[in-house]
Amino acid sequence: MKRTLTYLFLGFCAFAGGITGTLFLQNSSLVGADTKNAPPPPPPAAVVTASGGTVDRFEQVIQKISASVVSIEAIKPPATTPNGRSSGKPVEESGSGVIVRFEGVRGAIVITNNHVISSAKADQITVHLADNRLYHPSQVWADPESDIAALRIDVENLPAAPVGDSERARVGQWVLAFGSPFGLNQTVTQGIISARERGQVSLGSTIRIKDFLQTDAAINPGSSGGPLVNLDGEVIGINTAIASHSGSNSGVAFSIPINLVKRIVKQLIETGAVTRGYLGVHLSQTMEPADALKLGMDRVQGALVESVYPESPAAIAGLRNNDVVLQVDGISIRNENHLINLISALPAGQKVKLQVWRERKNVLVEVSVGDWNRAQSKLKSSKD
Repeated sequence: MKRTLTYLFLGFCAFAGGITGTLFLQNSSLVGADTKNAPPPPPPAAVVTASGGTVDRFEQVIQKISASVVSIEAIKPPATTPNGRSSGKPVEESGSGVIVRFEGVRGAIVITNNHVISSAKADQITVHLADNRLYHPSQVWADPESDIAALRIDVENLPAAPVGDSERARVGQWVLAFGSPFGLNQTVTQGIISARERGQVSLGSTIRIKDFLQTDAAINPGSSGGPLVNLDGEVIGINTAIASHSGSNSGVAFSIPINLVKRIVKQLIETGAVTRGYLGVHLSQTMEPADALKLGMDRVQGALVESVYPESPAAIAGLRNNDVVLQVDGISIRNENHLINLISALPAGQKVKLQVWRERKNVLVEVSVGDWNRAQSKLKSSKD
């Protein structure tokens, strides 16, 4: 029996009239979270120990990182009603971010979530530093599919946070989450990495690339875009969402791994867009044990193909409905989200070998990876 959590998008939290809006994406219902009546975060652990340090380590990391953490306000165009009419009132959104540096890039880069600043013009986005300085970004880059955005601040010597390696993050490691929950700037909470490689999270139709670090550090509306930091004082993730039935912290939160963030932001800065590979298949969101047994498999693994798009790389290679992709060039596929992320990271034109479970036996299929952006443009033009 499947249990369904309601996934809450943190950054959709505009502080208008003292009300923080929160969006339950899976159930598509809009609710308001009154900051005065919001439940308090859970108390910290009575005893905190960490490899190579004690509770003093938290204080050292906070002193090291806090100056790099920012709050962000964005004024967006008026929302439109289902019949296409404008509501007439601009939408104010609040979130968090962190200052980092990229080699060869002038000024400073603020990393945040796309949903915090989406649709807002640069002069309608305000970055509030820890020392109360205010800046408008000179340039804005965004990638809706991964929910990552980057803002350029044309000021040298802003305090930048060290960036770590999210591949080295392990379940059980202590982490600190920084942000501005409910508009309370410079808030820090502690917890551990609860799980890695979480992808079965429903975050709306635009977000396709999902590979989250899960943490129990208390994160609430307004924390979107803030950094998740290890005890070496390095940013290993960007906080983006929580799973909650109430709209407030329930001990299950998700952060985009910083390695994915670095790769995407680098492409955005260098080319203004993110290139991604694709196969041209529609995958089942989950594979139930009953599905695996019906297909003659002895375990739940791989990505189940529900349909193949005509004239796509998958169709040309001969992939079929009910195929289960088990491996890509020898890499075992855990689930549909793992396959999407793996193929998306490949350049168009690269040939890969897929091990496929078909009709109760393994089959090898070679496919030439397609260009996702070109395929989307073709699909859009065919609908116009």
